[in-house]
Amino acid sequence: MAATKKAIVEASFLPLSIIIVGVGEADFSDMRELDSDNSRLRAAGVEAARDIVQFVPFANYRSSTPADLARDVLAEVPGQVVEYFRMKGLHPMERAGPKLQ
Repeated sequence: MAATKKAIVEASFLPLSIIIVGVGEADFSDMRELDSDNSRLRAAGVEAARDIVQFVPFANYRSSTPADLARDVLAEVPGQVVEYFRMKGLHPMERAGPKLQ
């Protein structure tokens, strides 16, 4: 688990998102820890630059639609992309074509 945390903390400085879907009835407490929604993941005294992990237990969606699962699995990705661009000081470029009304 320590090596996994270290790899995720290092990856948090890159344009990367990690999505984990827990399948089965296993104990997913480690996956919830990697998701770290309540505080930034830390490894070897280094804090992750941003939250890049989304964990969703598949069992929670047995009676749901595939769209519900997809929505929740992908829910954090747009924010992760924006956070990466802000971290790098990158801003959207002006649109070259005609402006949409």
